[in-house]
Amino acid sequence: MMHDTDTLAATKAAVRSGGFLADMARRLRRDPVTLVAGGVLVAIGLAALLAPWIAPADPNQTSIVNRLRPPGTPGHLLGTDELGRDLLSRVIWGGRLTLFMGFAPVVVATLVGGFLGILAGFAGGRVNSAIMRTMDVFYAFPSVLLAVAISGALGGGMINGLFALILVFIPPIARVAESVTLQVRTQPYVEAAAATGASATRIVVGHVLKNVAGPILVYASSLISISIVIASGLSFLGLGVSPPDAEWGLMLSSLRQSVYVAPLNAVIPGAMIFLTSLCFNTMTDGLRHALNVKE
Repeated sequence: MMHDTDTLAATKAAVRSGGFLADMARRLRRDPVTLVAGGVLVAIGLAALLAPWIAPADPNQTSIVNRLRPPGTPGHLLGTDELGRDLLSRVIWGGRLTLFMGFAPVVVATLVGGFLGILAGFAGGRVNSAIMRTMDVFYAFPSVLLAVAISGALGGGMINGLFALILVFIPPIARVAESVTLQVRTQPYVEAAAATGASATRIVVGHVLKNVAGPILVYASSLISISIVIASGLSFLGLGVSPPDAEWGLMLSSLRQSVYVAPLNAVIPGAMIFLTSLCFNTMTDGLRHALNVKE
């Protein structure tokens, strides 16, 4: 009871001092690590968005004479790859496909998995059993293995890779959505709404959805870094983005044979994957703490 009173007092204090969003912004400002991670992600995103204007060269223009130039070569700040293509340009352009392969599957999986999880949690009974047992079948396999199996069975390619990632992320999101919906469904305000004769749709939209959306979105944001890594892995194995498109996983695959000749060049795409995934994980942790009013 004392814990609930403290939480209520903290919530009221947040509202009096400018609202929940203002309080969350203040928490983020006190977290320099999250701010730095966010700044790095903004820079990567802007670079990818502005690639046609800021890339110093055509990312697909080859030059056998200039192949595997080291970083710092005049005209090639990050050097060149095995076909003489400018690495800086390919890293900038590669951010587009890499970020797309990170965001798109998570967004679609959140919509589908969130809907299935909320439906299962609110309806209960046989509906819950049918949906969640189906999710358990997919959830039983490791994410990477399942993505490779689905993409390989479909024949590879970016579209099939996206489809594989969507199927991989729907089950865990559905489980989180079902779990938080079960908790919200038993709250007094939901039972009161049902007692007044409100329809199930109105209860879900007006009371359940707005209370479960936060945990679902925070969890979904933590999957973006995983999506980037798995998507890059699919491209590395030849099951994702196809040449000559620039994508960090594909770049890492094409440069792996040059690791002993030009190690710095080969490390650059992998370093970008690592940095982006690390920043997304850091941002997710920061947002989770900022959204927790109890802290």
